[in-house]
Amino acid sequence: MPIWNFYVVKNQATKDEETVSFKRYCQLRDSDKAFYIYKGCSRKWMNLDDNERSSSGINILWPDTSNKHFQEALASCDAGESYNNTSAVIRYSVQNGASIMWLGDLETEFMKNIADSIKLEKTTVVFAAHHGRDSGKIPDSWLEQLDPQIIVLGEAPSRHLNYYTGYKTITQNSAGDITMECVGDKVHFYVSNPSYTKDDLDDEECTTFSNYIGSITVETEYTL
Repeated sequence: MPIWNFYVVKNQATKDEETVSFKRYCQLRDSDKAFYIYKGCSRKWMNLDDNERSSSGINILWPDTSNKHFQEALASCDAGESYNNTSAVIRYSVQNGASIMWLGDLETEFMKNIADSIKLEKTTVVFAAHHGRDSGKIPDSWLEQLDPQIIVLGEAPSRHLNYYTGYKTITQNSAGDITMECVGDKVHFYVSNPSYTKDDLDDEECTTFSNYIGSITVETEYTL
């Protein structure tokens, strides 16, 4: 599939051993296809409407390129030392419907350091940082503001995962690929593993895709 737009945090990351995928990443990062994202940036039709079409509902919450913690992380990345904390925080929202947030590979201590520099609000589905690893455990101060209905844990080895006691979760290690169908105030979940089930989701008997596992009704901040 051709890539026409490549959204990336501006960096000059290097690696001693360059994999095929890293070489391709650098090629796209340094090409005219790249759009360098940062906190509050805007673009048609990422988050700007016009007469031709509505926006995609995608907003960039991080990085704040003037933040000292990010600048330190970027320097470490460009030196080939550590890359995780240059990750973007991206939020997608459907008008009057669900919202979804990705936290990249951010580490717990870094998230604590930038808590006062990022706007956090109630979000329906949150993809846990660092593939769900304990090292990327979302701080309680963030979870209180995000108040997610579902936390998706990535494909880190299970021994490294934090399972977020008290929250509904979907684990990609077991579920495989996840499709979220956002319709009105509902999110219907489908997975690629036909054996994966969830007992704590509502059964709306959806059939748009294969391997339906259940649904949730989107809560608002005013839901009692």
